[in-house]
Amino acid sequence: MCGIVGYVGEKKATPILINGLLKLEYRGYDSAGIAVIENNNIEVLKDKGRVCNLESIDGIDKLASTIGIAHTRWATHGKPSKENSHPHTDNSKTFAVVHNGIIENYNELRDFLISKGYTFYSQTDTETIPNLIHYYFSKDEINDNNRFLRAVRCACNDLKGSYAIEVISKLFPELCIVVRKDSPLVIGTGNKENYIASDIPAILSFTKNFYLLDDNEYTVITKDSISFYDNNLEKHNKAIKSIEWDASSAEKDGYDDYMLKEIFEQPNSIRETIGSRLKLDEKCDFEDLNFSKEYLSTINKIYIVACGTAMHAGLSGKTIIEKLCKIPVIVDIASEFRYRDPLIDNKTLCIYISQSGETADTIAALKLAKSKGAKTLAISNVIGSSITREADYSIYTHAGPEIAVASTKAYTSQIVLLAILAIYFAEILESSDKETLENLKSDILDLPTKIGIVLDNLEPIKDFAKSVYTQKDMFFLGRGTDYNVALEGSLKLKEISYIHSEAYAAGELKHGPIALIENGVTVIGIITDSSLVEKCISNIQEVITRGAKTLVISNQILPNNHFDYVIDIPSTSCLISPILSVIPLQLLSYYISKNKGLDVDKPRNLAKSVTVE
Repeated sequence: MCGIVGYVGEKKATPILINGLLKLEYRGYDSAGIAVIENNNIEVLKDKGRVCNLESIDGIDKLASTIGIAHTRWATHGKPSKENSHPHTDNSKTFAVVHNGIIENYNELRDFLISKGYTFYSQTDTETIPNLIHYYFSKDEINDNNRFLRAVRCACNDLKGSYAIEVISKLFPELCIVVRKDSPLVIGTGNKENYIASDIPAILSFTKNFYLLDDNEYTVITKDSISFYDNNLEKHNKAIKSIEWDASSAEKDGYDDYMLKEIFEQPNSIRETIGSRLKLDEKCDFEDLNFSKEYLSTINKIYIVACGTAMHAGLSGKTIIEKLCKIPVIVDIASEFRYRDPLIDNKTLCIYISQSGETADTIAALKLAKSKGAKTLAISNVIGSSITREADYSIYTHAGPEIAVASTKAYTSQIVLLAILAIYFAEILESSDKETLENLKSDILDLPTKIGIVLDNLEPIKDFAKSVYTQKDMFFLGRGTDYNVALEGSLKLKEISYIHSEAYAAGELKHGPIALIENGVTVIGIITDSSLVEKCISNIQEVITRGAKTLVISNQILPNNHFDYVIDIPSTSCLISPILSVIPLQLLSYYISKNKGLDVDKPRNLAKSVTVE
C-alpha cells in the first residue's frame, strides 16, 4: 500500500515527483504530498484526494528545488485528510519523511516522544519517525557527515513493523537517506541524478538501471553517488540490475483505462510467459529449477499459497498439478496459512504466488514454510522482488507492468505458468503419458490466438453489461475448474463495480443459496468441461425456473435451455479453460463499471500492492 517517490539531481524535482506519483496512484489515492528543500528550508505541499489535487496547489509549479520526496497514500492510521497526508516533519521542520508500511509500536513511541516534549499534529503512525530522527540527531554529540545517517538508523531500530522510508533534511540539502524493511523500495540511476520509488513503473521512463534494496539496508543518495550500508552502518557494494520492461507498457497507449489495455494485452503476456519454456516434442525448460525425479518423488503434498486473484490462479493450478502429477495439492489463503500452524515438513513443496512479489501476508507465509524445512518456490511478475529473494526457487510470469488495481493479465499468466510447471513436473515424474502432455502443450501454445478471438467478440458482453449494471446482486456458478473461474469473476465484479456478488459450486446451489434467487436476479454460469455439461445445465435450469436472468459462458454444444445470453469461447483443454472463460468476465466487470460511471483503475478502498498485513 502507498506509493513513494524521490529525486536527487540537477533538474527541478517537483515535475518528476508528480509524474512518479501519477504512475503510483494504483498504490493509494486517499491523499498525496511532496517535500522539497527550498531556500535552505523544507517546503511541504500536500492535500487529501487524488494527485491532481496536489498539482493544483498554488505555488507548486514555482518550486525550483532539485531534491525532494513524495507520497500517495492508502490510509491505515487516521482518516484521509490533509493533516494525515505525507510527508510529515519533526516539530522543528528539520527532517521530512515519507513512509510506506505500518509502525506497530507507534503508540508506545508517540508516548515516549510526548514525554520528551514533542507535539503531534496527525493521527498517523508515520509522524513518530521524523520526531524520533530529530531526537536521536539532537542527542548525537559527534558532528560529522554520518550524524544524519546514525540518527535515521537509531530511529529505525526503535520501529516495529514494516516500512520503506525516505528522509531529507534542511541541514543536509544535497542528500536523501532511504531504508526498507518488509516494504518494497528501488533506486534508479541516471547521469548526475538518481531516483527512488516503491515500484519500478514510477521511474521506468527515466531509467532502466535499478538497485533493489534488501531489508535493513540503508542508502545515502546524492546526485553523484549512491552509498549502501548494513544495519551496523558498515559500507558495502551492491549489484545493479537492468529492467527490460518497455516504459510504454506502463502507459495507457490510447486506451480509456489501464484495465482495458491490460485485458487486451493478454495474448502477448501469455506468449511472453510461455517464451522458450514450452515446445512441442521437447521437454519443458525451467533453467532456474533443478528438480530431480528423486526429489519430486519424495513430495507428499504441495501447498499453493496466495491472496485474492493469485489464490484463484492457484486453484486452477491445483487442478492441473493433481491431474498430471498425481500429487495432492492444497490451496490456502496466505493470511490464514501463517496463523494455523500448517502441517508441512521437508517433504512438502510450497508454491507462493504474488504479482508484485511484495504481498506481506504471502512473504510471511513463505518464511514460515522455510522455518519448517519445506522447499519454497515463488511465482512473481517482478524480477528481484522480495518474495523471489526469500524463496529457494523463483520463476517469473512476463506480463509486463500491471497498473490497474484489478488484476487481469497477471492472473492468466500465472495460470499459464502453473500449467507449464505441472507439465515440467509430470515429464520428470513420468506421471502422465506423452500424448496427454503434448496435447496440453498444443492447447497452451494456441492460447494467444484463441484469446484474440474472445477479444474480437465484445458486443454481446457490452449488451449484457448495459442490461444488468443497475443490479444490486449477482451470482456466479460453475463446477470443477469452472467454479474457480466463478470465484474470480465474482471478485472482479465486486472490486470495480461495487455490486455484491457470490460464487458457488453449482451443485451446492440447492443446499441453501437457491433461497436467494428471485425474479430478475442475474446468474452467470461457466460451462467448459464436457463431462459436466448436463449437470451444469440442470443447475442453471433451477435458477431459470425461479425467474433469474442468465448469462452462460461456454465452449460446449448446449441444448436450447432458454438462457438469456450465451457467450461462445473457443474450445480447449478443460485444464486451461479458465484462461479463456475468465476474459468475458473481466470485460463484463469492466463494462458494468463504465456504465456506472466509476473509476475502473482505482476502485474505492483498494490498492494494487498489499504490503501491510
